[in-house]
Amino acid sequence: MTAAAGPDTSNERYVPGHGDLAYDVISYELDLTYVLEGNRLSGKATIVVEAREHLERVELDLFGLRVSKITVDRAQPAKHSRRDDKLLIRFRTVLREGERCTIVVTYAGSPRPMPGLDGDAGWEELEDGVIVASQPHGAPSWFPCNDRPSNKAIYRIQLSVPSDYTVVANGVLTSRRRRAGTTTWVFEEAAPMATYLATVQVGRYITTTDETSGVAVNAVHPPGDSGRCSRAFGRQTEMMSLFISRFGPYPFAEYTAVITADELEIPLEAQGVSIFGSNFLTEEWEAQRLIAHEMSHQWFGNSLTLSHWRDIWLHEGFACYAEWLWSEASGGDTAQQQAEEHWKKLSDLPQDMVLADPGPDLLFDDRVYKRGALALHALRLTVGDGMFFTVLQEWTAKHAHGSVTTDQFVDLVDQHSSTSTDELFRSWLDELTLPPLPTP
Repeated sequence: MTAAAGPDTSNERYVPGHGDLAYDVISYELDLTYVLEGNRLSGKATIVVEAREHLERVELDLFGLRVSKITVDRAQPAKHSRRDDKLLIRFRTVLREGERCTIVVTYAGSPRPMPGLDGDAGWEELEDGVIVASQPHGAPSWFPCNDRPSNKAIYRIQLSVPSDYTVVANGVLTSRRRRAGTTTWVFEEAAPMATYLATVQVGRYITTTDETSGVAVNAVHPPGDSGRCSRAFGRQTEMMSLFISRFGPYPFAEYTAVITADELEIPLEAQGVSIFGSNFLTEEWEAQRLIAHEMSHQWFGNSLTLSHWRDIWLHEGFACYAEWLWSEASGGDTAQQQAEEHWKKLSDLPQDMVLADPGPDLLFDDRVYKRGALALHALRLTVGDGMFFTVLQEWTAKHAHGSVTTDQFVDLVDQHSSTSTDELFRSWLDELTLPPLPTP
C-alpha cells in the first residue's frame, strides 16, 4: 500500500508546516556560492533520503529560493511543484520502506530569515558578512531539507566566497581552495545533526585556538577585537574542562565561538559553533554566563537533541544550570545561591506555564530556562551530588548524537534512584504552580 508523505504532527503546534515523518534524510551535501553584494546565493543540494513507509513523493522545506532543476537518482522526477514553503517531488516509481534515493536540487536567490510563530530565523545579512541562526525553523531559508529536529543527518558543506572573507561552518574544515579572488571552504560534519543546527558564518575574521583543555577551542573574531576577545573569552578552556568533568567527554571534534563585528540581541548556538555579537566582549557576569550557556549546549541540544519542541527545557534548563555550575566553579555564587535567587524571582511571576509543554508563545520564555534549571537543582538536592552527576554523564553517553524526550530522562533517573521521583518531576514539569525547593 502506498502512503503520501505526512507532516511532523508531533511538532506541528510549534513549527507549523515543517518536517515530514514519512522519510529520513541520511545526508546533505551542500555546494554553495555566495556573493555578498546583492545577497546572492546559488546552491546545489544533494540529499540522500530513506523511506520510513512506501512513498510516491516527498516534501522538502524550502523558503524564498527559486528551484531550477531537480533529479532523483540522476533522472528527472515524474513531477515537482511548489506549494507555500514546500517543494513537492513525485517519484516515477514508488520508494519502498527502507529504500533510499538521491535527490539533487539546484536553486538560487536572495536568502532572508524565515518567519515563524516565534519570529524570524535563518540566513541573515550583517553589515559586512552573514550569520545563520536557524532555531527553531530557519533552515529552509538557505537549503531544502526535512526540517524536523528528530531527523539528524551528516553534512558536507562547501561554500565559495570572496577571498577576503572567512567562513565557519559545522564540523571539520577539510579543504580551502583559492582561485581568481574566490576561496572555497569545505567542512564535513560526521556527527548526526538536526537541520536547525546547520550553519555558515561569513565575515572578515581571524582565528585563535587554545587546546589546553584537550579540545581545540577556537575564537573567531574581527582583527581589531583581539584584545577584548582575549579578555572576554579567555576562560572558555576552563569552562570546557569543567563541563567535561560534569557532563562527560566533549561530543564533537572542536568548538568555535564566532564573535561578529555587529551587535546581536542574544547569542545563538549551532552544532560545534556558538555566535556572539560584539556587545558580548566583556568580562561582566551577564556575558560570561552566556558564554558558558552556549558552550554547554554542545552536550544539551546539539549532541542530545529534543525529538519534540515541547521538550525545550531539555536544552535550555540544562544550559541554564551549566551557568550556575560555572558561577560556583569560577568563584561566584554557588548553585544553591543561584537557585534561591531565581526561585524567588519566578515566584513573583505569573504561574501560567507548564515546563514540559510550554507552547509556541513561551518556547524561549526565560521562565523555561530558569524553571528547568531549578528542576535540575531540585533533583540534585533530592538524590545527592554523586547520583545527580552520574545520571548526567550517563544521559549524555547513552544518547550521544541522538534524539531525546523528557520521558527518557525521567526513566533514566528512575533507574538510578532508590526512591520515587515521580512527585518531584510531576510538580516541576507538569504543574503550573512553582513548587518549593527541597531543603539542602
